[in-house]
Amino acid sequence: MCEHAFVRWDKLKVESEESRALPGYREPAAIRTFDAPEALDVRFYEVQAKSILNRVPKASRMPFRWTINPYRGCTHACTYCADPDTPILLADGRTRRLSDLQVGEAIYGTVARGSYRRYVRTEVLAHWPTVKDAYRVTLEDGTELVASGDHRFLSDRGWKYVTGTEQGSGRRPHLTTNNKLMGVGRFATEPEVTPDYRQGYLCGVIRGDGHVGSYSYDRVGRAHGDVHRFRLALTDLDALRRARNYLDRLDLSTDQFLFQAAGGDRRSIQAIRTSARDKVAAIRELIRWPRSPGLDWCKGFLAGIFDAEGSNGGVVRIANTDDEIIAWIEYGLRRLGFPHVVDRTRHVNGLRYVRLIGGIQEKMRFFHTVDPAITRKRSIVDVALKCDANLAVASIEPLGRMELYDITTGTGDFIANGVVSHNCFARPTHTYLDFNAGRDFEREIVVKVNTPEVARAELMRPSWKHEHVALGTNTDPYQWVEKRYELLPGVWEAMRDSRTPSSVLTKSPLLLRDIDLFKQIPSFAANLSIPTLDEKAWRASEPHTPHPRKRIEAVAELNRAGIPTGVLIAPLMPGINDSPAQVERILELCAEAGAVSIGGICLHLRGEVRDIFMDWLRSYRPDLVPRYESLYARGAYAPKAERERLARLVRAGRRVTSLRRDPAEVEPPQGEPAEDAEPEMASPPPQQPTLF
Repeated sequence: MCEHAFVRWDKLKVESEESRALPGYREPAAIRTFDAPEALDVRFYEVQAKSILNRVPKASRMPFRWTINPYRGCTHACTYCADPDTPILLADGRTRRLSDLQVGEAIYGTVARGSYRRYVRTEVLAHWPTVKDAYRVTLEDGTELVASGDHRFLSDRGWKYVTGTEQGSGRRPHLTTNNKLMGVGRFATEPEVTPDYRQGYLCGVIRGDGHVGSYSYDRVGRAHGDVHRFRLALTDLDALRRARNYLDRLDLSTDQFLFQAAGGDRRSIQAIRTSARDKVAAIRELIRWPRSPGLDWCKGFLAGIFDAEGSNGGVVRIANTDDEIIAWIEYGLRRLGFPHVVDRTRHVNGLRYVRLIGGIQEKMRFFHTVDPAITRKRSIVDVALKCDANLAVASIEPLGRMELYDITTGTGDFIANGVVSHNCFARPTHTYLDFNAGRDFEREIVVKVNTPEVARAELMRPSWKHEHVALGTNTDPYQWVEKRYELLPGVWEAMRDSRTPSSVLTKSPLLLRDIDLFKQIPSFAANLSIPTLDEKAWRASEPHTPHPRKRIEAVAELNRAGIPTGVLIAPLMPGINDSPAQVERILELCAEAGAVSIGGICLHLRGEVRDIFMDWLRSYRPDLVPRYESLYARGAYAPKAERERLARLVRAGRRVTSLRRDPAEVEPPQGEPAEDAEPEMASPPPQQPTLF
């Protein structure tokens, strides 16, 4: 055991409370908590790693082949959570409480296409509860949204947190009464299925698409020629099942049969029927026009007639030729407060359309208020996200700590009580460990506590070829919890004793703690990531990291101590931190600090990082969204011309300051890889420091 181990364990005062088996680890992980403000409600899973050296794929153009990562998980991740009673828009057009959603369930989200975001179907990938301080956001149309302060909603000025400050460490884009949220507006309450609703539905669907008749004609061998028939034929089984179920509840059972087989472009038609005289008479009585219909009957009737004769091709309208039915449709819409017009056609049969007006806001209110059975007619897929509702923020008030829920979806958002709501992104490396994709990522941190010992054992093997080992290529090894575990001193001692060349990339001046060990390693170099000196850009993109000027001070101190230390301007983000004045100022300060090299990496957006970054951009710099959509339209990397522009910018600054190129600054592949593809034929670009 290395000499630092006993000191390390002596400082961990809080004893393990329990244990848990994690996939890939033979022994259960001991769970530890710390009595410190930054560690409240965070659990650290102490595991024994079997191996600590990670091989970099041969296809990579990175200038090293081995890495070490002592930690998995990040306490800086955000949780976007909301009240469990919040209604969420399902893919079938109905709503369900947030707490009642299930993993795998289909719901609505949005994606950016062209000039608008559009509604699309997506899937619930993860679902979990948490306890956080909650706030009530009230909108001018009466919508109420209860969510944590970290939750984000889409506003007319991009994504906004529920709470934030204008200055200081809590500065971030947040809601104010000057903001308006985006969406369809408050969801209407779905109808209660009362006897009146069921009767209204049967009246609408049968009058619209059914046949009820009694006839009399002579038939050979029969005492009388009375014939009674009821038939309802529909292409959509949703409505047919509902009608049959409602009739069954009235002891009016029917038989189902194939009315018309599918053929060509025609769908098959199923039907229900009965020829029993008493049942046909009861159905005829059931669909009589009522003398004084209630609201439940009106809701049911509109749902039934829409299932039978309605359409949703951009607008909601119901077709019919019968004056009486048209009048009853208008009556029901007036009773429920839906604005509408009647469009006449030139058909000889007098066909007319009762058309709902008021845009998607009224369309969604209609669907939720009357609840038609046919889900395909309720679709809003590919409808542009335009906001006609009065969704201005009226007030934001604290509610104290509450149980809240969060989900992860395929699109990164969902529709919560009529507004577009951000959700947490899944972290695949944590789901591999049987943790959930949300809260666990920031609160359940895996610590490979035997990192120094395993590193020493592997680096001291006779077969070890003393190849370069880099730290900081995945997660920052100098995150705050390293102050408690002190894993890195033992790693650097192993590097020293095995005479292994090594390097580190970090955002934290905490590495100054180990400066004496760096001096003892035969070949060692450090790099600090400093993407910007702009206070606003730093607080917006890296709010939980040490101040950039503190990092420059660390560069100076390391170089004064004889440790070659450079700077990586990464990522270079077009329009954000790529102005010549900004880059030149970083170069000037780095030169003054004695930096031995400087490099730059153009932003690349692979996998979920793309969605996270674009969401951040919409809230921080919405004016740049079209530019980034164009730059990254073909894949994860900016076009070659843009990469070369940024490279020239850094080279020009290096010439002025006599700084040399950083060895870690590796150009991306020359070809443009396909979207989300792992480029095996072409070499992948280097890993950029974590954006968020």
